[in-house]
Amino acid sequence: MSDPTWLTIPELGRLLRDRRVSAVELAEHYLARLERLGPTYNAVVTVLRPQALAEARQRDVELAKGKDRGPLHGIPYGAKDLLAAEGAPTSWGAEPYRGQMLRRDATVVRKLREAGAVLCAKLAMVELAGGMGYNQAFASFTGPGRSPWDRARWSGGSSSGSGSAVSAGLVPFAIGSETWGSIQFPAAFCGVTGLRPTYGRVSRHGAMALSWTMDKLGPIARTAEDCGLVLAAIAGPDPADPSALDLPFAFPDRSAERKRYRLGMLKGTLEKTQPEVRRNFEESLRALRDFAEVEEGLELPGYPYDEMASIVIDAEAASAFEPLIESGRITELTAPEDRIGGYAGQVVLAKDYIRALRVRRPAAAALDALLAKVDAIVAPTLPTVAWPIDAAFDKVYPDYPGGASIGGAANLCGVPGLFLMNGTGEGGLPTSLQLTGRALGEGVLLAIGRRYQQRTNFHRLAPPGL
Repeated sequence: MSDPTWLTIPELGRLLRDRRVSAVELAEHYLARLERLGPTYNAVVTVLRPQALAEARQRDVELAKGKDRGPLHGIPYGAKDLLAAEGAPTSWGAEPYRGQMLRRDATVVRKLREAGAVLCAKLAMVELAGGMGYNQAFASFTGPGRSPWDRARWSGGSSSGSGSAVSAGLVPFAIGSETWGSIQFPAAFCGVTGLRPTYGRVSRHGAMALSWTMDKLGPIARTAEDCGLVLAAIAGPDPADPSALDLPFAFPDRSAERKRYRLGMLKGTLEKTQPEVRRNFEESLRALRDFAEVEEGLELPGYPYDEMASIVIDAEAASAFEPLIESGRITELTAPEDRIGGYAGQVVLAKDYIRALRVRRPAAAALDALLAKVDAIVAPTLPTVAWPIDAAFDKVYPDYPGGASIGGAANLCGVPGLFLMNGTGEGGLPTSLQLTGRALGEGVLLAIGRRYQQRTNFHRLAPPGL
């Protein structure tokens, strides 16, 4: 078997269907990497060797009998450890929940099994998905997530293990979650592709709740095409999750394959970004202009999006983890900020939370009106490369806090985002490009991302030494 480590989902699928590799051989390959390299990056909580090999054998039998479940048939993957998987612990990255056993699979895990994917590992995460206000990279009982591009740099949170596992070739794709930045950061810091779907696009049944009105589950993978194939498998309605939209997603979305696109840039996008981030973004614009027009000088509507998002998360996280806070076991969390951070949410005033929810509706309508002017808003994913793991976040790169950002608005209002590696910067570390679109506009973002990746090779780069 030739080395399949860095192949995309379609490339792995062709190997399987041409009988050049079996699902068991693929699973064995990635299980060995998870076991050997996973601890190097603090990326893995549990390797599911027996279960994965049993599933892989079943996939081989099915293919031999002519049963093909689709593009993910026989493809190994990992799941962020806030997703329940029957027979495996689901720890939420937090010491008080280490060894927690949940009875049934999360809907996403079930749908991926039905699509033929093979779950190989539960992947590390920041404790409680970062909802307690952590300010350090080590906020997990598994230790700080390390970027495969430099183990002294953070892999990003809270889907830290999902980002580093894909980046290091431990799995072809992983499932992460985002409430505010938790797919964005790992995709950028680890040099991979991440997709934050529209709120409600993917069922969250069986996933840890941080913020009921902001949590989203999505894929981290090598390419935009890979992310689209995974989203097609996990999107759609779920009777167990009333917030899940009855809108299955097809990939590729042929209606989104336009000849020319309209892209927008917020005024001040490139202010206070690292020089290499700016340089790579400007190079990305040159590639995008092959098939898109770029309009500069757009401005976010005048709503306090970041402040509203903070109030919503604080209040909803305080409610979700009230038993942990009241029991006093919150003091068992790893990061010192997390041991006290939950108490702030306990004193958010009801009138402030309700006001944030009331203003959220017109704020979302105003954001949608802005996004309706273009096919996507384009920006650097983050203003710097990955942060050192031994520094407090509020002390990292003080000269480069970044310019105008759509992240808080996008997450508060539940609109999708796509994050793509677009070069290397300081220390040879990845930089990244983000695309933000209208609600349910994943097809357009993925089409743009795929065309960008057809013109560049950054998604083909592996971390040095791997």
